[in-house]
Amino acid sequence: MTVDAKTDVKKNDQLTFSMREMILAVVIVILLAIVSFDELFDDDDEDDDGSGEAVIYKPQVDPENFVDGIDNPYFPLTPGTTWTYEADTEDGKEVIVVVVTNQTKVIMGINCTVVRDTVTIGGELFEDTYDWYAQDKDGNVWYMGEDSKEYEDGEVDPAGSWEAGVNGAQPGIIMMAQPLPGFRYRQEYYKGEAEDMGEVLSLNETITVPWGTYNNCVMIRDINPFEPEVEEHKYYAEGIGVVGELTIRGGDERVELISMETA
Repeated sequence: MTVDAKTDVKKNDQLTFSMREMILAVVIVILLAIVSFDELFDDDDEDDDGSGEAVIYKPQVDPENFVDGIDNPYFPLTPGTTWTYEADTEDGKEVIVVVVTNQTKVIMGINCTVVRDTVTIGGELFEDTYDWYAQDKDGNVWYMGEDSKEYEDGEVDPAGSWEAGVNGAQPGIIMMAQPLPGFRYRQEYYKGEAEDMGEVLSLNETITVPWGTYNNCVMIRDINPFEPEVEEHKYYAEGIGVVGELTIRGGDERVELISMETA
């Protein structure tokens, strides 16, 4: 073998080794991200909260690990922002208006952003909800609870309301800092009342709604154990948030973003 040939072989070996190092580094980063996120939760069913009952879901929440405001690119909550959605239902046109208020609420020692969500059907108020969200230093957006009221036939029903840290209720994740396809997680937990989960299905979906066409959307499957026959997919666009929600099984409702206004 000539000197030049030996030199080329050495260079190729160095290049191959360099590529292997790069691939290994990427794999390590991904694994660390998964482990870091997984450490937020403690699923040890042998824990006890003092009530004598086993706690099967107990996320590790430290107020010192949270920041003021929410700027996750797929779930930004800037005060004054308003999203309006519409859907056609059997009972008439459904209009959903989501507003990020200037209010905050302290939950489990964490300063949470208050978001108001109102639903009207056929022009009549059906639901009025105040949701509470907070973001940790890693960028994960937590769902800390809701004060929800449904109106029907002159009656007001607060069912579905819950607050993290009260009566065993626990916070969940509404949007990960780095969504990972195939990852499942709790969005909320109030035993027997609010147990929704999410599963990241894709990071590159495209959807067209009245407000525009959005590429590279994060698509998340919402899972409600109390309605196993229903499957919904939500589409989150960078810099916008939710742009569409499709009922894939157990119905055919399509909720679409029709406008977005900022303060």
